[in-house]
Amino acid sequence: MRILVVEDDPKQADYLRKGLMEAGGHTVDVAHRGDDGLHLATVERYDLFVLDVMLPVLDGFGVLAGLRRVSDAPVLMLTARDRVEDRVHGLQSGADDYLVKPFAFSELLARVQALLRRSGGRRDDDGSRLHLADLELDPRRRRAYRSGRQITLTAQEYSLLALLLQRQGEVLSRNELAEQLWGVSFDSDTNVVEVAIRRLRLKLEHPSEEKLLHTIRGMGYVLERREN
Repeated sequence: MRILVVEDDPKQADYLRKGLMEAGGHTVDVAHRGDDGLHLATVERYDLFVLDVMLPVLDGFGVLAGLRRVSDAPVLMLTARDRVEDRVHGLQSGADDYLVKPFAFSELLARVQALLRRSGGRRDDDGSRLHLADLELDPRRRRAYRSGRQITLTAQEYSLLALLLQRQGEVLSRNELAEQLWGVSFDSDTNVVEVAIRRLRLKLEHPSEEKLLHTIRGMGYVLERREN
């Protein structure tokens, strides 16, 4: 897999590059400025981004916004600020995971591997397509379709839709979705899951199309067909 590390500290960047290459067997590029990282993302194809928040010229949140316009690869954000507000802001902006410095490299590597597995899409046992009404998910090509039109999804949105399709008809709580997709539990006053559901719903359901993604007040969310 090819990974781009955007980190302004040369020692930290070299540490991550060597570790991901030696322990993970990945090809790793490095950028020390936010604008340089975003430029690389526009001219090269990456499977995952490791993105520091505090960057010169363009900070991590600015880079993240640009990345989401050109790539659906997962993003792991790094920060020295252990504030819930910062983590929630990053996740709401499209990051797939968040790691606070200082961290053990083994934890970073585990999160990278989990994100790469997840970005491949959850599929049913034989890897065939998942269906619900005119909604279709192709795990082999990591594409989603509705009424024949292709739906452009981020890695996070794809994973969310795949999970809901795999367990269609089953109500999934916000905590369960958070744990399944991000591997963490969120405080009850954050709305990361709600934001992700809202973004997916906007892409999934045009006004004239049948509603498939439903909110069950006080319980969670379910993907299913309902009789009018």
